[in-house]
Amino acid sequence: MTASIPCLSTIDEMRAAVDEAHARGASIGLVATMGALHEGHLSLIRAARAENDLVVVSIFVNPAQFDEKDDLRRYPRVLEDDSRLSAEAGADLVFSPPVGEMYPEGFATWVQVEELTEGMCGRSRPRHFRGVCTVVMKLFHICSPDRAYFGEKDAQQLAVITRMVRDLDMRVTIVPCPTVREPDGLAMSSRNRRLNPEERAEAPVLYRALTAARDRVQAGERDAAVLKSAIRSVLSEVPTAEIDYIEIVRAHDLSSVATLSGTCLIALAVRIGRTRLIDNIRVRA
Repeated sequence: MTASIPCLSTIDEMRAAVDEAHARGASIGLVATMGALHEGHLSLIRAARAENDLVVVSIFVNPAQFDEKDDLRRYPRVLEDDSRLSAEAGADLVFSPPVGEMYPEGFATWVQVEELTEGMCGRSRPRHFRGVCTVVMKLFHICSPDRAYFGEKDAQQLAVITRMVRDLDMRVTIVPCPTVREPDGLAMSSRNRRLNPEERAEAPVLYRALTAARDRVQAGERDAAVLKSAIRSVLSEVPTAEIDYIEIVRAHDLSSVATLSGTCLIALAVRIGRTRLIDNIRVRA
């Protein structure tokens, strides 16, 4: 028998559900997604299930965080499958509003976190994090979660949302969850569906490049320029791979480092064909 859970589409419905939960003393966990769920998302739902009385999965393809109209158009939308997978992973409710519900006519208010959004993905996608922060802020207000679960694969997003919550004194705990990978190391992502078979075979080069850099750090290398060169060397094994960025930053504030010390993040964004993939790995120097 296929699992089934309510799928709410209006803010009023969602608020009524969480108000009822809070009235009976229930804790609420939120997993905010754009749908096209994979095992990475499901691991977040399971983590939320283990720690909360009510688990909400939001499924909303947020137009405000897309820089390219074609990218938005091509994003997979499979709500029926996503609702089933959410239920099977332990969710209690799906919140999937239409665009007009989240951004009504005349919408003109945006949330911007400075500094953390300026490098890495923010450099090539200048309005992306404004869209992310705004929609996440709205989801927090609508769903009133006690805890919200985000994957470490999107390391910059995680850092930005954590800072937003801290700076604005929001009553929600951000729970980071480990990156989930395919057997060949490719970080799970909804965008992986866009890869054709040849591109899918090439895509694990991102993780190979990151692990090559990690191995060098473990062997004693501390020069960021040397590590970036090693990453480029591995990526060059796939001639069609187009590098957006390779960054080595401090894990706590995403500031660039020339010489590694403490916990650092090695992050990269690479296009394989028309699909932009990101990945990162933490190292201790």
